[in-house]
Amino acid sequence: MPYTPDLVHELNTLIRFDLATSQQGIKVHKNADPEVIAATRRLHEKGMLTQVDGGYLTGLGRDAAEHAQAALTILTSGTTTLAA
Repeated sequence: MPYTPDLVHELNTLIRFDLATSQQGIKVHKNADPEVIAATRRLHEKGMLTQVDGGYLTGLGRDAAEHAQAALTILTSGTTTLAA
């Protein structure tokens, strides 16, 4: 299954969290881009965020954010050569 635009917006929301601390959340204001508002709402419905407008990561949300940030790091770290 390829990434849909909705999933990309959700991933972009997850990578905004600072994983170095659990004391920092995010707040998505009602004048934010509609795609960001919708992504945040979906992440809350999926049990990954504590509030419909952001808040803090839940345990599941933290796991997802860690994976999203790790994938982004791998994909943007430059090229590597794979041994055949």
